[in-house]
Amino acid sequence: MRSTKRFIRNQRLASGVTPPVDRRSFLRGMVAASCFCSLSSRKKISMSHTPITINTKAADQRVRQHQPGQAVFQAIVPEEIDWKPFAAFPPSVRLAVLVGQPSQEGPYVIRVKVPRGVKLMPHKHPEDRTYTVISGVFYIGLGDQFDAGKLEAYPPGAVIVLPGDTAHFHWAKSGEYITQVNAIGPLGLNYLNPKDDPRNRDSGT
Repeated sequence: MRSTKRFIRNQRLASGVTPPVDRRSFLRGMVAASCFCSLSSRKKISMSHTPITINTKAADQRVRQHQPGQAVFQAIVPEEIDWKPFAAFPPSVRLAVLVGQPSQEGPYVIRVKVPRGVKLMPHKHPEDRTYTVISGVFYIGLGDQFDAGKLEAYPPGAVIVLPGDTAHFHWAKSGEYITQVNAIGPLGLNYLNPKDDPRNRDSGT
């Protein structure tokens, strides 16, 4: 009997006639395929919901490590800025400490106000500095010798990055200017020519 069915089936295949589909076998295949797809989708979902561990204690410790002068919220308005003379500047120049302690290690923010016509002769700062021009026109030149031809003018809002140990000079050529300096202390200022240093003049050297 089986050989007869196999013979008939082979004859139909040879003649190009598609044999009838076994309904039970077809249904079994569909059920197996649906079960496989269901298991695969469950595996993908479980993988996508893998829990992520966050070290909240370490994050809290980072937030609490405040820098000098930055532990509490504060605001400084222009009329509250305390301008003072600075020994390393010419007598008419003023400096104001806004944030931090420039004489210590750590970030600080200061402002410098230079009256019209005043020159700051070639000098260096050991710390990297970022200048922001607050008002007036800021003139700065690079080099070991004061050279008016090397001065570059920057208007209010300009930002200047000055790497540490870079020889430079200033001139309030067109009027008073105010700059804001952001850096990491301690603040240093060394004139290339000791005779240009106001601190030496005061000491009589």
